[in-house]
Amino acid sequence: MKIVSFDALRTLHLPNVHYIKPENMFGHLDVIREADWVLFPEYWQLNALVHGLKKRIFPSLASYMIGHDKVEMTRTFMTIIPMNHPYTEICANTPYEAERIWDTMPTPFVAKIPRSSMGNGVFLIDNPVQWRDYTEKSPIIYAQEYLPIDRDLRIVWVGNEVVGGYWRLQAEQGFYNNVSQGGKVEVALIPKEALDLVEYVATSLGIDHGGFDVAMVGSIPYLIEFNRIFGNQGVRDLQQSADIGIMKYLTENLPNDFIENQAI
Repeated sequence: MKIVSFDALRTLHLPNVHYIKPENMFGHLDVIREADWVLFPEYWQLNALVHGLKKRIFPSLASYMIGHDKVEMTRTFMTIIPMNHPYTEICANTPYEAERIWDTMPTPFVAKIPRSSMGNGVFLIDNPVQWRDYTEKSPIIYAQEYLPIDRDLRIVWVGNEVVGGYWRLQAEQGFYNNVSQGGKVEVALIPKEALDLVEYVATSLGIDHGGFDVAMVGSIPYLIEFNRIFGNQGVRDLQQSADIGIMKYLTENLPNDFIENQAI
């Protein structure tokens, strides 16, 4: 199996991988054409690789397209799991809409700046001053129901299965559960309802690599978002499990002509 990677760090422990710097892609087109899989390209490479060279990429095109923008992701979740996603308003950032959202959303509520990650660009809004500050920062309005939780789940999905997960406990300053924002990791039992929700969403949408953030409100799981590129800080052997999952998935999903040639 011939594998090309555009991300050396994320494929460091995978066997027989040919690494190419993304900016050098056009100097290695022959190698890319011969590859059975192309791993972790950057977003700007997708059209050339998928539509130009007809290459099989990992993560999947759906993982990139849905995971690239919180707005598109949220609209997708609102379509397929409306009862398992926090109520969300997305609209143009105009004075009229800002006033309408402020009058509509119960406080506190959460406001987000699209295309942010690791807890950056996420704000807890409880008064008009905070709301005005947010609307001055964000190109659009993204306002979301606040869930009464002090922890959430990170569930890691690779290929077509869950390979691990953990709880993220709230940071000392409150609100944020992200490890990058001071949240704490706790390895404990993951509710079946959360696992079932992740499996349904990932398989329905064709996502094959993602860190899914799920909040439990009682026995009801709410999918907040997923990250196509995610860290595995503080959880022993989780990266190894992800690596094994990647290789298993790549091997099981080789094209038929490759399998036939190997059998000869």
